[in-house]
Amino acid sequence: MNKKEVAHIRKQFKLDNDLMNIYDILNVYIMKETKEIYHWERHPFELVDREKQELYMGNFKKLLTGELDHKLFELKFQKDAEDPSQVLLHQALLTGDPEEWQDLMLLLVEKMMAETNYERDTVVTFVRGQYYRPTKARNEEAEETGKDEVFGHPFILCSVNSTEKQRKALLFDYVEREYKYNIIVDPIIKLSTPEQGFFYPSVTDNYSDVNRILYCTGKSNDPNQYFIEQVLNAERNMTALEERAIFEDIVREVAGEQLDATTIGMVYEEIHQIIETNQEEEEPPKLDYKDLEQVLTVSGVENVTAEKVERAFETIIDDRNYELKANSVMPKFTSKSIKINTKVATISVSPQDLKYVKQVNYQGRRCIMIEVDEDAVIEGFTLATENL
Repeated sequence: MNKKEVAHIRKQFKLDNDLMNIYDILNVYIMKETKEIYHWERHPFELVDREKQELYMGNFKKLLTGELDHKLFELKFQKDAEDPSQVLLHQALLTGDPEEWQDLMLLLVEKMMAETNYERDTVVTFVRGQYYRPTKARNEEAEETGKDEVFGHPFILCSVNSTEKQRKALLFDYVEREYKYNIIVDPIIKLSTPEQGFFYPSVTDNYSDVNRILYCTGKSNDPNQYFIEQVLNAERNMTALEERAIFEDIVREVAGEQLDATTIGMVYEEIHQIIETNQEEEEPPKLDYKDLEQVLTVSGVENVTAEKVERAFETIIDDRNYELKANSVMPKFTSKSIKINTKVATISVSPQDLKYVKQVNYQGRRCIMIEVDEDAVIEGFTLATENL
């Protein structure tokens, strides 16, 4: 699944969209103290109040918002799982009976509650529906348009949302002209900040892939391992943060602990160029040990060989054939995504500007030197330039 496919699906979650039909919605309320289902209800989505529909649509779009391998993870199902959720989900996807779908989703909720301690009361929302993808682009001059010929993709979406108690407040009653104490005790369901969920089935080359599922987490680089492995029975993927740490360990193993900022910047520029060159490809670019050997060599790292990089892959990740996702190992190239931490200050620079940064020895002291084109300003004061 790539970001274009995710973006297309996310865009469909809006009201009055003829490329999206949501058939049923199921809400399940779980009590934190007992870890039991306190209440559940299922309704045809079209019979839900329009104001509620808008809240749910916002929740679903928020769930599907984020970068792949950061907040969204396409996962394969485990092959040897007992009572696999893939079978349950596939059965729920195919059934046309709302009650059977509801019962299957309640079975999934039971798996969610098995060994999980909830900090707050939790609401699990399921919807089933179908979105449509045009088979060709819209052509205004043709008699038929792209919407005349579409493929239907049935899906199930799950959103897990915590609740919070309403704050105590003092209210003013305009009619009675008096101040009143707010005594509302009904919890608020935090639809604007879903904690986790999933979209099934995933998509590969614009076709539904029932062997994969898109897991979504509310916190970047913090997937819920229990939910992935025990509830969905899927195989956990590495986060972008974990892959970046592996990349850094491999580079240190090959190039040593110390590199100048210019060389680091050139490494990132080479990887950025690979990403830009492969933008139109369906699959995001990956780096094996041969690719990384070439990147380090071109960037000016000395004494680099394919064999040395291959051994580093074997040492760090125990897999010489592992491929690192280029997007995962790269900080944001055009934003100040790199932090230079010192006791005196923390400096933020973009990867493309690392070439202007140097650590130098001045009169026996280490100093960070940054080349600038303009006067530096501190609290409105222009810094005087000193000649060293």
